[in-house]
Amino acid sequence: MLGTALTGEPGVTLNVKASELLADARPVAEAISHAFDRAPDLTGHLRVTRAFSSSGLDVELVNSLVSPDPEIRIAAAQLCAALRLSDAVPWLGDLMTDSNPRVRDAAIRALGRSGGHRAVDLLMAALDRIPQHRLAIELSRAATDLDIEMLIRKPASLQAAVVAVLACGLRKDRFRVNLLLGIAHDRRWPADVRVASCRALGMIGDPATAVGIRGLIADPDATVQAAAAKAHRRFERTPRVADSS
Repeated sequence: MLGTALTGEPGVTLNVKASELLADARPVAEAISHAFDRAPDLTGHLRVTRAFSSSGLDVELVNSLVSPDPEIRIAAAQLCAALRLSDAVPWLGDLMTDSNPRVRDAAIRALGRSGGHRAVDLLMAALDRIPQHRLAIELSRAATDLDIEMLIRKPASLQAAVVAVLACGLRKDRFRVNLLLGIAHDRRWPADVRVASCRALGMIGDPATAVGIRGLIADPDATVQAAAAKAHRRFERTPRVADSS
């Protein structure tokens, strides 16, 4: 029955218990995500979520986020995120301060997977509590293109700007390479943000940015120089690969 529901068949009601889903949270979450990926549009997504809501499973999963058992809280976070249950997002935000570090990590990852403005706001509000690399990864998953652009153009802090720029790189966002190049070259930006921009450009790997990055190798700031040189080496390798073929 679960397999039928996850294929998006209309009118399917699940006859499985929440406890059974929680016991196999990881494979079930992966199956849900796979079903969403196969869905051609939002209608397919709605069919999957309705299969859970029609049997009240969505409410039970959200309620499980406050279970006294940390393993249940972790499992519930994984499933609520896979289903992208908006009602779970505030509770996931609360779990980022859970006493159990594994629960905190599950909540951070779940917010990234859930996505949406509220998830982005909660992640950025925890800027000082989440390791920079983890926050950039989850922000890259949760944020829309517009969210990322606004976070870069109007950052709340230096650290917020760095995380948003790195998230842009992790998304391989070629539409914002000019923005990133502009930041990298603009000495009015703090060096940390300029370095992050070089790193992001290296992650995106757009050959059109090679010249702009090379111009930063002689930058007065040594940290920007080093970041630009590292990013530019990505492009230097490309001709050699082509010549050997």
